[in-house]
Amino acid sequence: MTLDIEELNKFLYDANANGYASGENEFSPPQRPGFDEIEYRKGDWLFHDSYAGHYFAPGQEVAYYKNKPVWVMAYSGGMKERYQKDELFTKNTIVFLKKALLEMDPNLPFRGPKKFQYADWKYNSKVKGDTKDFIGNEKIYYQDQLVFEQNFIGGIII
Repeated sequence: MTLDIEELNKFLYDANANGYASGENEFSPPQRPGFDEIEYRKGDWLFHDSYAGHYFAPGQEVAYYKNKPVWVMAYSGGMKERYQKDELFTKNTIVFLKKALLEMDPNLPFRGPKKFQYADWKYNSKVKGDTKDFIGNEKIYYQDQLVFEQNFIGGIII
C-alpha cells in the first residue's frame, strides 16, 4: 500500500482540530484503563489519541487507514515541576496549549505552529523532519517563564 502523505496530512489536521484541542470526541470507556482517550473518524480513517496523567501526561496518537495503523506519534512531557499541583495554573496552561494546537501548520499537522502568542503566553515548537519521520519539542512560556515542555517523535509505519 502506498500512503498518500497529502491525504494523511489533511486527515491529521482534521483529527487534531476535532480531537484534544477541541475538547471533543472523548472515547469512553477507554481501551486502556487509567487512560484518557479521544477518537476521530472520517471515511476510511480513524485517529486514536491515548494519554495518562495530568501534570505530566505521556501518550500516543495513531492514525489508521482501513483499520490498518499507518502513522504514529508518541509524546511525553507536561508542566514543569515547580508548577505541578497548581490546578488553576495548569488548567490555564492547557487552555492556551489547545489554542496553540488549533493554529497548527497544515504541512506539520501533529502539534502547534513554530510560534504562537496570546496575551502573556507564548508557544514555541521545533520540529526536525516531516509527517513521514519527525522528532520535536514544544514549550509554553508564561510571562517569559518556561512552564510546560513536551517532546514528541513519530512518523509513518512501513
